Amino acid sequence: MNTDTKRGFLVRQRAFLKLYLMKMIHENKKYGTEFMGDLDKEFKPYGYSPTHSEIYKTLHELTRENIVRREKKLRGEPGVDFQEIIIYHLTDKGKEEYDLYRKQMKVELDRCVGLLQKAISDHYGPIKKK
Repeated sequence: MNTDTKRGFLVRQRAFLKLYLMKMIHENKKYGTEFMGDLDKEFKPYGYSPTHSEIYKTLHELTRENIVRREKKLRGEPGVDFQEIIIYHLTDKGKEEYDLYRKQMKVELDRCVGLLQKAISDHYGPIKKK
């Protein structure tokens, strides 16, 4: 897995979601709808709510890249109210890629923060420290 060599204005949504989904999978081994709820709660104060389709596109991409593996499980009581869910796990390759990706994304996120701070400073005056 790599980040784009050609940098855009700010980090791409898919790259941002990969970072968070890989972390969530590494820590909790949850399933898709739990990811959606957690991400929505985490980023709601910032006006960002990733869509269902974007989360699943990112999970499918991670699966194709052999970063995560999917495991089907039944939740609830069989024959009564059960449903099949997919639990995501990092593969051995995924654990290595997660560490590398975190380092690459740190560089990219620092660049984006610098760009945004420059825009604020240039148009609204010095940034005030809290």
